Amino acid sequence: MPLTKGRLLLAALIACALSSCQTADKPPQPRFTSTSKDAGSATTTKVATSRYFIEFRSRYALSYGHTYVVFGKLDKNGNMISPEVAGLAPASHDPSQYVVGHFIPVPASTGWTDGDLEEQYRSASWRVLLSEAEYRDVVAFIRKQQAVSKTWEATVNNCNAWTGEIARHMGYKTPGIWLRPQQFITQLRQMNTTG
Repeated sequence: MPLTKGRLLLAALIACALSSCQTADKPPQPRFTSTSKDAGSATTTKVATSRYFIEFRSRYALSYGHTYVVFGKLDKNGNMISPEVAGLAPASHDPSQYVVGHFIPVPASTGWTDGDLEEQYRSASWRVLLSEAEYRDVVAFIRKQQAVSKTWEATVNNCNAWTGEIARHMGYKTPGIWLRPQQFITQLRQMNTTG
């Protein structure tokens, strides 16, 4: 009897993991920029009054994609200057570790992954402009999160959950973690802005 229950549990876990992958991504979504003090004033134009930013971003991939943050300083035209990337992903480039990570935790990395800053792979983004004090606070939180994040597991400790922790630290509401990355970033922005 325990073997049958174990098989049913495994089948249920596989069904849950696969169901989150069944929807299709949309074409790249427009870029949005908000100020941290008034997230309700979303705009697609560049705002050059702030020198600091964090951008919640998703990108396309061979799988269902990836969610992460890009952060740093902006030049006077609103262009990124030496941006940093942080996100949670399997540490290995071996595809089998990615598959295994859908069932048990696997070692994780918390930095840049291939394609994160390549525009052709960006599927959605929401840039939040920050004061210097806000920027220092969120970067300290990201560094702390990077220091303690040792594993990735698709159903409970995935890139959406990790990025959502940063958003919650900043005071934002977050959607469920089982969305595709593009949907997660789009809903994150929609939940916290009026535009």
